[in-house]
Amino acid sequence: MSVSLAPRLRNKRTRDELATLAAQGDAELGSLTDGEASATEVVAWVARHFGADAAAVACSMADAALPHLVAEQLPGVDVLFLNTGYHFTETHATRDEVARTLDVRVVDVTPEQTVAEQDEAFGARLFERDAALCCARRKVAPLHEALGGYEVWFTGVRRDEAPTRTNTPLVTFDERNGLVKVNPIAAWSLDQVLAYAAEHRAPVNLLTDFGYPSIGCQPCTRPVAPGEDPRSGRWAGQAKTECGLHT
Repeated sequence: MSVSLAPRLRNKRTRDELATLAAQGDAELGSLTDGEASATEVVAWVARHFGADAAAVACSMADAALPHLVAEQLPGVDVLFLNTGYHFTETHATRDEVARTLDVRVVDVTPEQTVAEQDEAFGARLFERDAALCCARRKVAPLHEALGGYEVWFTGVRRDEAPTRTNTPLVTFDERNGLVKVNPIAAWSLDQVLAYAAEHRAPVNLLTDFGYPSIGCQPCTRPVAPGEDPRSGRWAGQAKTECGLHT
C-alpha cells in the first residue's frame, strides 16, 4: 500500500540555518583523512539536531540496512521510495517487506506522469534514447519536490561504488534541494552492508544473490561480473554512471 507524501514538519529552519548545521556536522564528525565517526555516530548526530518528522531516508530497496540503521535512533522516520514505474518485481517485494518489518513510514514518491503518459509525450522507451531525461523526469524531479518537506535526508551512497563517489562526505549541505544531506555508510563496503542487514534481519533484495550489487530500474540494470565496478551494471553500454540524484 502506498502512503501519500504529506510533510509532517512544522516551522522548518531556514536554508542558512541548515547550511550552518551541515558545516557543524562536517566539522564534528571528521573526515576521511583525519579519522571520522562511525555510521551509528553519524545517525546519533542527526538525532540530536533533528526530529524524525524532519528527516527522510532515500532507499532504492536494494537492501534495508540504511533504513534500519536510521530507525534505531529515529523511529517512525519516512523512507522515500522512488516508484519510477520501471522497478523489478523483487524491488517492490523488498519495499513491502521494509514497510511491514521496520519502524518506518514508507512513502512512494511518484513522477508527474505515468509510464504510459510519458511514452505518449516523449515516445516509448525514452530510457534507451535519452536516459538522462528519463531519470530527470522519473527520479530527480520527484525527489526534489518530496524533499521540500524535510530538513535532512539520508542516502546510502558509498565511496567504493564508483570513482564518482570516492570523496563522498558524511555530512554536507545539499545546495540543489536546500537541506542537510547525510551519508552515514559512505565508508562501508557492500559486504559490510549485507553483513549489517543479516545481523539485524533487515530485508535484502533477492537480486543481490544473482549478481546485482546495485539495483535500479529494470530496463537499465544488468548483473555485474565478479571484480567489476559495483555500479557498472547501471546504464550498461552508456557513458552515464549517475541518475542525477547525487550530482
